[in-house]
Amino acid sequence: MRHSCATLKTLLVLGGYGFFGQRIAATLAGDAGLRVLIAGRDRDKALQVARRIGLADDQAVRVDAADPALPDSLRALGVDVLVHTAGPFQGQDYTVARAAITAGCHYLDLADGRAFVAGIESLDGQAQARGVSVISGASSVPALSSAVVDRYAPGFARLDSIRMGIASGARAPGLATVKGIFSYCGRPIRRLQDGAWVWTHGWLDLQRHRFPDPVGVRWLGSCDIPDLEVFAHRYPQARTVTFHAGFASTIGHLAVWALAGLVKARVLDSMAAFAAPLSRISRWIEPVVSDKGGMFVELAGLGPDGNALTRCWHLVAAQNHGPFVPCGAAVALVRKIVAGQPLAIGARACAGLLTVDEYLAPLSNLDIQEVPP
Repeated sequence: MRHSCATLKTLLVLGGYGFFGQRIAATLAGDAGLRVLIAGRDRDKALQVARRIGLADDQAVRVDAADPALPDSLRALGVDVLVHTAGPFQGQDYTVARAAITAGCHYLDLADGRAFVAGIESLDGQAQARGVSVISGASSVPALSSAVVDRYAPGFARLDSIRMGIASGARAPGLATVKGIFSYCGRPIRRLQDGAWVWTHGWLDLQRHRFPDPVGVRWLGSCDIPDLEVFAHRYPQARTVTFHAGFASTIGHLAVWALAGLVKARVLDSMAAFAAPLSRISRWIEPVVSDKGGMFVELAGLGPDGNALTRCWHLVAAQNHGPFVPCGAAVALVRKIVAGQPLAIGARACAGLLTVDEYLAPLSNLDIQEVPP
């Protein structure tokens, strides 16, 4: 059953005391027409976050994503929108999304797992039958990256390649994010290159990219993200789609690159054991590492005049505000729902659902600047 006030929407943030969950909850906590619930398996942690961001104690709830009774819990809480932030999503199934569908509430997640986001369409029939929207990958990729491509692609007579990358600042992401990243270090990654599917390896293919000041030049390595799959279908004219990422610390990045090389050479089985200690080390060295980070999306092809054309868009963040960027899509989409702008019914990856301006609007109070081509 829904909340007694017809105009009040109830948002449940699953993993609401995690790295991204608490940022989304804090941003939306004061929005009119919205009741925010902080949810997770540990109610004490949920309660700490709820109190810190000014919510009532009853807005901290214990919700176990693996509980078979999850749909009943969502109904009892009157949830209209569920935002799933409890990663890592690599290897995770669609239990939470299915529960949301069964409960009749809209579902968003911040998944960065390639197979997870690309496969969400398998729930399309169920979502349509229940009249709900199920959106996966409401994050920097593919939500913001696709918005950038959609903005600049019309200026090309022929779009040949889409290159993307992210360089972090000093602020380390949560352990779940680190585990997700490390899950494919040194592992084969399939990507589109010059019209053919080729193999590279996670966090290898070392290269450098120059971001606008004050970020500067950063080392980047290959990453496995949803865009490599989603963009190949969404932008079929593009013959090359790549993504690289890097850390603020050069030493830290090269350490991960070296360990990934050992995984590729089968000296190490995986980097899973390094996730927790390296996450701790990154927090220790945060004060002496750059607080600047950036993102780029570069399109290349032919312009209307038939000449070669390249457009490279950047986003730069300072004061360790970069980790807020992945939260922009969920905040913007929830606000659309609350404002009575329902999203299309069905299940899909979060590509083409927001403009760049819509995505960045919730981040306008942060030290995050767009640098157009």
